[in-house]
Amino acid sequence: MTTDPGNRWLTEAGGRSGTYDRRWEELAAAGQNVHGEADLVESLGPGTVLDAGCGTGRVAIELARRGMDVTGIDVDASMLEKARAKQPYLQWFLADLAEVDLGRTFDAVVLAGNVMIFLAPGTERAVMANMARHLSPGGALVAGFSLERGRLDLVTYDGDAEAAGLVLAGRWATWDRQPFADGNYAVSVHRPR
Repeated sequence: MTTDPGNRWLTEAGGRSGTYDRRWEELAAAGQNVHGEADLVESLGPGTVLDAGCGTGRVAIELARRGMDVTGIDVDASMLEKARAKQPYLQWFLADLAEVDLGRTFDAVVLAGNVMIFLAPGTERAVMANMARHLSPGGALVAGFSLERGRLDLVTYDGDAEAAGLVLAGRWATWDRQPFADGNYAVSVHRPR
């Protein structure tokens, strides 16, 4: 399996594995909740979760700590190295989200941490279709990303979800479910038709 060299994470932000966790550690030390993604996913009641674009494993590890069976995938080998070092008992895969086939389905597929806007441009629809194929019947695809000019917008995202056989089940402005009102960040839950 090959990874696309046009992947925006690798070209724009790759190499941050050494400092990525520091931001979350500082927020936690300041008393802030750094597990909003896990809180929302847990509220959906999944037993199995695919953390797609798992990075250093922050969300996957927290979901596993809460009793879910979690698998992580990322395209950045250095981020996965950090995840494996923190929790070697979880399954971690180096793979492109548009191409990976894990041969199983999950109750929830999570694309947190701006995964959708760091994909190789033009692969968003393929990623949505592939992640939808990894969803169990009645499962939930959960994604949160910044709405930046020149990146993926919600009309396109919802169209890609629709093409993958998914329908919008909920949308918020934050992981702690603040109402969405055309802000600069969106958290969306889509479910199979």
